[in-house]
This record gives sequence, C-alpha cells and structure tokens, in this order.
Amino acid sequence: MKFFVDTADIADIKELAATGMVDGVTTNPSLIAKSGREFKDVIAEICDIVPGDVSAEVVATDFDGMVSEGKKLMAIASNVVVKLPLTWDGLKATRALSDEGGKVNVTLCFSTNQALLAAKAGATYISPFVGRLDDINIDGMELIAEIRAMYDNYDALKTEILVASIRSANHVRQSAIIGADVATLPPNVLKSLAVHPLTDKGLSAFLADAEKAGIKV
Repeated sequence: MKFFVDTADIADIKELAATGMVDGVTTNPSLIAKSGREFKDVIAEICDIVPGDVSAEVVATDFDGMVSEGKKLMAIASNVVVKLPLTWDGLKATRALSDEGGKVNVTLCFSTNQALLAAKAGATYISPFVGRLDDINIDGMELIAEIRAMYDNYDALKTEILVASIRSANHVRQSAIIGADVATLPPNVLKSLAVHPLTDKGLSAFLADAEKAGIKV
C-alpha cells in the first residue's frame, strides 16, 4: 500500500520524504491556507520534494471553472493530480481532464455508488473519507471494503482507492488488510505506525544489559 502524507507543511514533507515512506502528498485549500503562502508556490515546492503524485484541489464548483482551474494546476508540475469534489459537475470535469491525459483525485466520497461513478468518469483516485463517516456512527472501513470488492469485479475499472480522513493507526491497518491502494495520513499518524510499547520496553532492556556488560560498538 502506498503512503501519501496529508499536509502542506514543507518541513514535515521533507522530514518524512527522507525516510522513503512517502509515495505522494495530498493537500486541500484548508491545509495550504495554514501556510500563509501563495497556493501555486506551495504546490510547486511540494512537487519538487516528492516525485510521486501531489493532489491539488480546485476551488471552483462549476464544470467550466473546475476544468479551467484543473488545467492551471496541471501546468505547475507533471506530478500534480487535480483534486475534484464528488458532485455531478465534478464528475463531468473528471472525464474532461482525464480524457486530456490528466490525473484526477475525486474527493469527498461517502458511498459505494459515488465511487462507482468516479471510476466510470476516469478518476485516477477515489478518496473515501473514513473518519468523517465514523463521526456519524457509520463504519468508514465497511465502505472501503465495499469499494474494493466492487472495483475487483470489473477489470475495466482502474481507479485506485485512496483512503482519506484517517484518524488512527488502526484505520491504516484495516485499510491495508482490505487491500486499499493508498492511505493518506497526517504526519503524526504516519509516525505513530512505528510506535509500540513492547518495542520501547524491549529496547530499554537491551540497552540496560549492554550498559551492565560494558558493550560498546
């Protein structure tokens, strides 16, 4: 499973990219607004750091506006993926941009039917928001399992499942078991995947024994 980091913080992206754990980046207007910088400048810098796909979201809501903004975003760098909302105009724009060779991440997916429409529209990625479903007492991981099963029924559907709104390491584990293609993680969740209390306990014991034995390397 690929890991994308869900942030526009350049320092975090550089740190995590250096580990080799980051395959791409997802952003949105809210994340970039926190940086206080020009939108296109932030996207361009992220694209220079990460060779993988970088999702950049349009702010238009009509078909013509989304296509126009999408083309501007695609011109920033070859690894830009245009992020479009799962609305009817968004689906139409997905088809238009994908037909021109662009990559599209269809976001704000909350149902299997929506995921089917996005795939038929030519989306590169579909982004189901598991955490937001959990917030309203709907099992977000059940949606991931349904989309995986549905896509696997049809060889013609090439859209990758990009699990979004991940809140915990458990979301990552379940996504990987189900067979999602990508998980986009906040930096703190990605770092938490390496943490286990027994690892810390074992390391402390090894270091204590090494000190008693006077072992030096």
